[in-house]
Amino acid sequence: MAMFFFLGAFFIFVLFLLQTYRTKRKILLPPGPYGLPLIGNLHQFVQYKSPPHHYLWQLSHKYGPLMSLRRGFVPTLVVSSAKMAKEVMGKHYLEFSGRPSLHGQQKLSYNGLDLAFTPYGDYWREMRKICVLRLFNLKRVQSFHSIRENEVSCMIQKIRKAADASRTANLSEAVTALTSSIICRVAFGKSYEDQGSERSKFHNLLNEAQAMAASLFVSDYLPFMGWIDKLTGLMARLEKNFSEFDVFYQEIIDEHLDPKRTKPEKEDIIDVLLRLKKERSFAFDLNRDHIKAVLMNILICCWYRHKCRHLGVGHDSSNEGT
Repeated sequence: MAMFFFLGAFFIFVLFLLQTYRTKRKILLPPGPYGLPLIGNLHQFVQYKSPPHHYLWQLSHKYGPLMSLRRGFVPTLVVSSAKMAKEVMGKHYLEFSGRPSLHGQQKLSYNGLDLAFTPYGDYWREMRKICVLRLFNLKRVQSFHSIRENEVSCMIQKIRKAADASRTANLSEAVTALTSSIICRVAFGKSYEDQGSERSKFHNLLNEAQAMAASLFVSDYLPFMGWIDKLTGLMARLEKNFSEFDVFYQEIIDEHLDPKRTKPEKEDIIDVLLRLKKERSFAFDLNRDHIKAVLMNILICCWYRHKCRHLGVGHDSSNEGT
C-alpha cells in the first residue's frame, strides 16, 4: 500500500513539474535548444564530447549571440558575442553582476566570504574596498616589482642552465612555476617551487581545488537529487580538499602571527590583512575566515586564470563564443 502511495505521489510531482516547465516556456525568452523536463539541457552537455564552451559556441551559430538554456531547475542566459557582452555588462550591469551560487565555489570560499563569489551588495562593496584600496593599490603593486623581477631572473637562469647542459627545458612548466612563485611570495612571503615534495603537494592542492570549483554538482541544478554527489564521491573530494586548504591557510597565518618571526622588509598580503583585522576600520569585523577566503581568491583564481591563458581558453579571436 505504501509503495502505491509513493508511486502516486511521485507521478503527481512529475506532472506538476511538467506543467511548471511548460508554463515557464511561455515566458518571452531568447531562442535556445529545447530541453527535457526536470533536467533541461544538462543531457546535451554530457552527450557533447568537446568542452562546454565549444558546445555553446556551436549553439550560438544556430540560435544567435543571446540564447536561453535550462540546466535542471536553473534558467541560464548565454551571451556569446563581444557586442552583446558589452550591452549586458554595460547598460544592464546590476542585473547581471552576481555569480551563480555553486556548491564547490561556495565551499572553497567559506560560503562566499571572498570577493569573487560573494553576491553583489553591501558586503561585496566593502570587500572590494579592502582589496582595491589596501591590497592591490598602485603603490603596493609597485612594491612587489622586485619579487617579479627576481622570479623572472631565476626562471631565466634555470632555462640557461638546462641549455648549457644540453637538456630540454619545458617552458610550460617554467612559466607555471614562475606564476606560482610570484603568487605565493606576494600572498604570504614564501615559495614552494624549490621544496620538492612540498611543491608537488601544493600544486596538487591547487589542481584539485580548480577541479572542485568547476565540477558539476547535481545538487546545484537538481537539489532533490543531491544524494548523487555523495554517491559518486564528489562531495567527499570537496570536503577533503577544503579541509586540506584550511589547514594550509591556518599554518601560514600562524607563521605570520609567530612573535619569533623575522620581520620582513615589505608586508605581504597576509601581513596587511592581519593588520586590518586589528584596526577594525571596516563595516564588518575581519576574521580568519575572511582572510582565508581572500587567500583562496589570490591562489586558486589566479592559478586558474593563468592556466586558462596558457591553454588559450577564451583567447581565440576566431571563435567568438569561446
